[in-house]
Amino acid sequence: MKAATKMVKTGEKSQNGSLIKASLNKALSAEAEWDDKDEFLDVIYWMRQILGLILGIVWGLIPLKGIIGLVLFLAVNVGIVYFYYNSFQKIDDEEYGGPSEILKEGLMTSFSTFVVAWILLYSALHTDL
Repeated sequence: MKAATKMVKTGEKSQNGSLIKASLNKALSAEAEWDDKDEFLDVIYWMRQILGLILGIVWGLIPLKGIIGLVLFLAVNVGIVYFYYNSFQKIDDEEYGGPSEILKEGLMTSFSTFVVAWILLYSALHTDL
C-alpha cells in the first residue's frame, strides 16, 4: 500500500514538473499558443512576483526612497507586463476582459513583495542601528 502511494506521489511530482516546464517554455516563446487562459494569467502572476522581488532588491541597493520609488515601480511593472502581453506574446486582451484585467493580475501581491524586499534591504544597508 505504501509503495503504491509513493508511486502516485512521484507521478504527480513529475507531472507537475512537466506542466511547469511546458508553461515556462511557452512563457519564453514569442507568440505562444495559450489554450488555457488561466495558464497565461498564472505566467503573468509569477512573472510579476519575480519582477517585484528583483525591483525591491535593486531599489534597496540604489538607495531609492519615497514616492519616486513607488511610482517608478508601478510604471516599470505595468510597462513590462504591457510590453510582454501586447508585443511579445501578441495576446488579444479582449479575450481576457480587456487590458485592465491583464494589467492588474497579480499587481498588488507583486507590490507587497516589492515593498518588503525594498524596505528590508534598504534598512539593512542604509540605516544606522
